[in-house]
Amino acid sequence: MSQNKRNRLPINPESYSFSQTLGRFPSWLHRKLPRGSSLSHTQKILTRHRLNTVCEEAKCPNRFECYSNHTATFLALGKQCTRNCGFCDIDFSKNPKQPEVDEPSRIALCAQELGLKHVVITMVARDDLIDKGASHMAAIIRQIRTERKEVTVEVLTSDFSEDYAAIDLLLQEQPDIFNHNLETVEALTPRVRHKATYLRSLNILSYVKQSDKAQFIKSGLMVGLGETPEQVKRAIDDLKAAGCNIITIGQYLQANRKKLLVKEFITPEQFKKYADYGREIGIKQMFCGPFVRSSYHAHEVKNLMTEVSF
Repeated sequence: MSQNKRNRLPINPESYSFSQTLGRFPSWLHRKLPRGSSLSHTQKILTRHRLNTVCEEAKCPNRFECYSNHTATFLALGKQCTRNCGFCDIDFSKNPKQPEVDEPSRIALCAQELGLKHVVITMVARDDLIDKGASHMAAIIRQIRTERKEVTVEVLTSDFSEDYAAIDLLLQEQPDIFNHNLETVEALTPRVRHKATYLRSLNILSYVKQSDKAQFIKSGLMVGLGETPEQVKRAIDDLKAAGCNIITIGQYLQANRKKLLVKEFITPEQFKKYADYGREIGIKQMFCGPFVRSSYHAHEVKNLMTEVSF
């Protein structure tokens, strides 16, 4: 094998070297692996602060690249989720451990050590907690801003079981970006998501938009699960109506053999069509492509905040 081929592996050689139904990955799902010491340096910092990342727990295909660029998406409230969605590889538990009270300060210190200018915090669903984890997420935002006042903060949340009092707890901290993923088209939602519903997610996004307590409203979709282009366009329409400024669309990949099968590898040309459609109907920023995930290159939004008026 040539040196070039050794350095051009599927996006995540640990987990995504094949599809059970579709065989080998197409050429556009291969990329060069990052080099250098930054990857291990980022991992060491995260380990020292005893932090979880969605990069690791969900087997994100971009974690090698992100770690190499000194970035990571923090996973708050533990690494066991009270929901068991068909697409997600995060561990499921009906009774996860209680949140660690010092986690907000550890995340803030880690963000400072990594020199992050844009911090993304996601969370496992915590239906077992009275406020569904909202007060803990609010505490993280407060602590980050205490340590680094100049940073922008993006939260990628659960639906909080549509508990608007819980959502208000989080919104009191006025995150710069409120991100909640629609995940898939309406027809596939019952099969893809464990408890969340399509309408509930749209209601939450609309509520946050109307609250005027987040500068940007963001959501994301996975494709390749058997949806049609028309269904994806309808989802983009619905997200626009809910007030989304930013939409991400990426290729679904099967994290392990127990998860939903990949039905189709979406071409870069089709991703471009989705991006073009979103912009045509007024979505200010469409991030669409095989490697796109909810928080992939999220730091780029830092620049958009000064360049784009919503």
